[in-house]
Amino acid sequence: MSDGALPSRQAAPRLARAEGRLALSFRVRSGITVVGRFEQAGCLRARLPRPERGAFSGAVTLNTAGGIASGDRLDLSIAWHEEACATVSAAAAERVYRARSGEAPARVATTLTVAPGATAEWLPQETILFDGARLERSLVVELGEGAGLVAVEALVFGRTARGETMREGLLVDRVSVHRGGALVHADVTRLDGKVAEILARRAVADGAAAVASLIAAGPSVASALAPLREALGGAPRAEGGASLRDGLLLARIVARDGAALRRAVLAALAALRHDRPVPRVWRC
Repeated sequence: MSDGALPSRQAAPRLARAEGRLALSFRVRSGITVVGRFEQAGCLRARLPRPERGAFSGAVTLNTAGGIASGDRLDLSIAWHEEACATVSAAAAERVYRARSGEAPARVATTLTVAPGATAEWLPQETILFDGARLERSLVVELGEGAGLVAVEALVFGRTARGETMREGLLVDRVSVHRGGALVHADVTRLDGKVAEILARRAVADGAAAVASLIAAGPSVASALAPLREALGGAPRAEGGASLRDGLLLARIVARDGAALRRAVLAALAALRHDRPVPRVWRC
């Protein structure tokens, strides 16, 4: 400027945020599980691939935004009506990008409703948290009496294949399971600030860069405990444990990197699902 004055500092531009909503339901018609309700809006979409031999019918979700940024809002609601058997997966691993200082976290809310006699499989691929990412997510499961469930939620702290790690950021992860309206399981994880330092603590993750939780329910779930423990015990570069409580089979895995976590999760799913093929997208 000719008078020597400095230009005023402009506020950082406000970035566009993605919103998505997906509502699905499965019901039985003429002895076959089919899609009932199907609503999609914003960046959330679903595809209905033809099931492989020996697999359930189901759906594959995708986020057309290409990842999750701070301030994004995603809501998924999936219901299995009586006797329906279906698998819901995701087209790819989800990515949560770095947030700018002071930005609100991204929020992802998922609700699974499983009617009596139905069998639900919730098998999304990993969520990869970039350094500086801020994410709050919740998973709420409503189980009817005698309902079957296999659910997995996996987190990778940084793109480990590229040698990256999530040094700082925010993760708030809430999981609750209700049966017949009563709360039978609740789990909350909060990592805020120096995430890598927190994960390095022996009582937290002992330096692991990837974690996963699995939940299984159903009339014969107790018989899967021993095979699941055996599968977890043989996973390389990963450690895991499983327990049975209130009719729920709960397992947790910690791994040195994303590849080791995926191998351990696949071994656990094979034990829980009696070697039924995983969704094709997991093998792409």
